[in-house]
Amino acid sequence: MFTKVIENASSTTLLPIIKQKIVPDSIVYTDGWRGYNVLDVSEFKHYRINHQKKFVDKKNHINGIENFWNQAKRHLRKFNGIPKQHFSLFLKECEWRFNHPNQKMQLLILKQWVKEILN
Repeated sequence: MFTKVIENASSTTLLPIIKQKIVPDSIVYTDGWRGYNVLDVSEFKHYRINHQKKFVDKKNHINGIENFWNQAKRHLRKFNGIPKQHFSLFLKECEWRFNHPNQKMQLLILKQWVKEILN
């Protein structure tokens, strides 16, 4: 999972970020957002999942990103509001937790970071 707070979700904004994080010729599944239209003529193989018709097309789906946002919103709700200037940090925490779902591993990583800082 990779997250980034952006000014807008236009193709002009999204494509450079996608190109930076995804290898050319990769298969990219998205929903129907118009900002992804640029992927139709890019170096990626782009497939859309139309949620108005179905959520899964055979084995192809975007449930991973839906799962991330479900977890992130549930976590962020605990704070009862987040100052806009700090939202990106809270979002990165959600990203980190999603990418490291095992709580024991999270604790080991955090302990290692503290150890490195103190040495």
